[in-house]
Amino acid sequence: MNEEKVWSIEPSGPLRGDVVVRGSKNGVSKHMVAAMLGSGESSIQNAPEVGEVGITAAMLEALGIRVEVGGKEIRIERGPEIRPRVPDAFTGLNRIPILMLGPLLHLAGEAFVPLVGGDPIGRRPINFHVEALRAMGAEVEVGEGGVHAKAERLHGTRLELPYPSVGATETILMSAVLAEGKTVLKNAATEPEVVELALFLQRMGARIELSPDRRIVIEGVERLRGASTWLAGDRIEAFSYLAAGLITGGEVRVHGCPQDRLVTAITTLARMGARFDINDEYLCATAPPEGLRAAAVQTDTHPGFMTDWQTPLMVLFTQSQGMSVLHETVFENRLVYVPALTSMGCEIEVFDQCLGGPACRYHDTNARHSAVVRGVSRLRGAEVTLPDIRAGFSAVLAAAVAEGRSTLRGVHHIERGYHRPFEQFQSLGLNISRGS
Repeated sequence: MNEEKVWSIEPSGPLRGDVVVRGSKNGVSKHMVAAMLGSGESSIQNAPEVGEVGITAAMLEALGIRVEVGGKEIRIERGPEIRPRVPDAFTGLNRIPILMLGPLLHLAGEAFVPLVGGDPIGRRPINFHVEALRAMGAEVEVGEGGVHAKAERLHGTRLELPYPSVGATETILMSAVLAEGKTVLKNAATEPEVVELALFLQRMGARIELSPDRRIVIEGVERLRGASTWLAGDRIEAFSYLAAGLITGGEVRVHGCPQDRLVTAITTLARMGARFDINDEYLCATAPPEGLRAAAVQTDTHPGFMTDWQTPLMVLFTQSQGMSVLHETVFENRLVYVPALTSMGCEIEVFDQCLGGPACRYHDTNARHSAVVRGVSRLRGAEVTLPDIRAGFSAVLAAAVAEGRSTLRGVHHIERGYHRPFEQFQSLGLNISRGS
């Protein structure tokens, strides 16, 4: 039986130094799936060293696809025979299997993928994916063990998503590029990672048009070829380390993430009083001598304030002057991590009302999706079990300014989504050690 890994953290003053972020966890695994559509070898550069890569690579290899992971590069090439079934062993590990349905239908005419998993941040049903594939001509059955699908050939169609889901948009992109005819998708997600995937598919020979008003037009082609791409830096990681510097009164210079991926985040922090140094090499944020101010922030789909940014922001709120408000509109259970922070002394109260912005789709539900945060809170070390990736990072930030030692359990969540986070925090001066 494997021993659980834990991190022990003691505050060591302001965090200072440089962090280089690689491609995003949310982007690299989708590119790996897309690469299976090409007839030759594909290369994904600037890939992060995260657990998600290993899980996705193992899935692809189980399907008969060669995957080589080395340093910053991932090379992928499909073999002569594709096995259409993702093994049951991958049940619940992440949400990647559902994205393999369309590609497997193109390559094998049938597919089975086990039930998807991922972080417990709220309902992320697969019905958008299933309904889109059915509209494109596939026979799809959802059972207790997973999803079965069959199709001799997918056909282009007109689709409109009820909500601009990132995953569903990616499924439709990877299903429509080899479908017969034209697919028009309305209300598509426009996150940078979605556009990055579309550009990779275009390099492989796909015909994709990004139109105004969340509209994507895909003209199916007969075949795709292998391609090479360089992943842009992870905007979640970049924001998280900027927040680490601000929370501890330090200064972290973040390299590798383009400014245009952080426009809304930068403005939000600037309104709180943060001062920025931005150039073509790095981004850096520092707090003024009098400290940061409280703020009211609402998460939203791109180009709004990203839902994954709100976990480090919540800890930043606890170290800012006054009462801050956070309104989460993307996932109804995103605030699942709040009890871990309150055990460390964070003064946070959650509500089922829409606070800090107009009514959202969780209005008049029981979803506790808003929070009021009092700052400046005096935090204390604690033993905390981490429920998911982003919550894990926020607990590290809280531990960095708490009085006394903190012990974090479930750190595999952080390692699944961040590039070498232990080493990054060590390089910034955090007193952190591993144990079991």
